Amino acid sequence: MTPLLNIVGAGHVGRTLGRLLSQHGVLTVQDVLTRSHASALDAVAFIGAGRALAQASELRSAQVWMLAVGDDAIAPTCAALAAAGLLDGATVFHCSGAKASGELQAARARGARVASVHPVRSFADPAAVATAFDGTWCGVEGDPQALALLSPAFEAIGARLVTIDAPAKTVYHAASVFASNYLVTVLDAALRAYGAAGVPPEVARELARPLASETLANVFRLGAPAALSGPIARGDMDTVARQHAALEDWDAPTASLYEALVEATKALAERKRRGAA
Repeated sequence: MTPLLNIVGAGHVGRTLGRLLSQHGVLTVQDVLTRSHASALDAVAFIGAGRALAQASELRSAQVWMLAVGDDAIAPTCAALAAAGLLDGATVFHCSGAKASGELQAARARGARVASVHPVRSFADPAAVATAFDGTWCGVEGDPQALALLSPAFEAIGARLVTIDAPAKTVYHAASVFASNYLVTVLDAALRAYGAAGVPPEVARELARPLASETLANVFRLGAPAALSGPIARGDMDTVARQHAALEDWDAPTASLYEALVEATKALAERKRRGAA
């Protein structure tokens, strides 16, 4: 029989994965518990399966548990469920990119097999993600027995799995922040700097678009060292100094951001000169 899945925390991630795992017939969604009964009802409607619960005391036993709660709630939620005897012998996983499966130690102490499965993408639009999940990379780590069950289940919904070193999980998550969040911050600095030179916002975006898109394409095609261009790659540190001074006169926080990137970019330029990947 298809293993039963209980979902605790059915926000954007939990409900999306719940729908996919249910629709592909790899797990049967049983109980869904969120912060409120109303949100649990909404999650069950989105998933198309399961029973919405109003409180944790209504949870039934299941072979698989997904804790799709906030990072800081993983350990206490797991501890409460383990103390209630609900996780004994089950497979328990969370979906955090920042924390490792060690957060589920309370379940492991009760004989559960634990893991983490982190889909590397934005879940801002659950419906869109659910229809285009195929090919999504997921960072996984945990007990071999847990991964033996979860890996084929996630592969069945179209995931591509990569094993993560658990002690480096936070550094792994920081990589996603660099690739997504901080990329937006740097591009915002570029757009504001264009604006300081009198360029209208809509034109600034068009000026930055080919530079950013072509650079990203080169990074993913050639690697970061080969994609690097500009004054630091040429060794033109006089230009770098003039730019930094001009930014100081215009906007000190942006100048600090520029300065913070200089040393890392110099190291990257050195790797380029050595022909390193």
